[in-house]
Amino acid sequence: MSDWNPDKYSRFGDVRLQPALDLLARIGAVPEGDVVDLGCGNGAVGARLRDRFEGRVLVGVDNSEAMLEKAHVGGAYDALVTADIADWVPERAPAVIFSNAALQWLDGHDALLPQLTGMLRAGGILAVQMPAQNQAPSHAAWGEVFSTLFQGRDVARGPEILSAGAYFDLLATIGDVRVWEVLYYQYLAASEDGHPVRRFTESTFARPYLDAVTSAERLELIAGYEAAMAKAYPLRADGSVLFPFRRLFLTVEI
Repeated sequence: MSDWNPDKYSRFGDVRLQPALDLLARIGAVPEGDVVDLGCGNGAVGARLRDRFEGRVLVGVDNSEAMLEKAHVGGAYDALVTADIADWVPERAPAVIFSNAALQWLDGHDALLPQLTGMLRAGGILAVQMPAQNQAPSHAAWGEVFSTLFQGRDVARGPEILSAGAYFDLLATIGDVRVWEVLYYQYLAASEDGHPVRRFTESTFARPYLDAVTSAERLELIAGYEAAMAKAYPLRADGSVLFPFRRLFLTVEI
């Protein structure tokens, strides 16, 4: 895929940040050691992690150079590391591995999650938030419209995350596990450039579909998706949308 666009991603920074803050609030006392923001993106959570873990070494890890440049400007991190999450190994065992809306891009969670907990020092915590939205119209429609318009062409759909129960069973023998889901009703303001849900998803989930088409085909794809969103998420009188978005959370303290 093309690299991330930090400006497009930041367009809905407030609603994207809230789940990270909710996850952060569920982290209690932790031992001394580094704090890792795994999949830190543009560093949106960096300042909050810095405030919560004052005096700790704060490390951001991401595979997008464009996003890391934005994170560097924020100045919250002691170090920024360019790496794929699946291959990343810390220099020393951290006290906290915090991952907000990043691990859903990877498959193999049955191996990845135990691998991450195994990197922690004793008493450390893995804290993860992931969208659980792939079956909702906002996400499913990208694939449905693409398949209708461009029959015979395939786009690799993002990995499916596991169920809450599957994560609990996977991690219960490793440490103290907490798993929960939240359905956020996100207020998306009216947009002059299209349906607000399209503007929200185009910088994240839709990237593989938009990258797979020409400029002319992109207009067709967007028009089809916009029509689907108008039915699934009707605009309010002022052009805004109250957009239901489900997210899965888990913490593992070892």
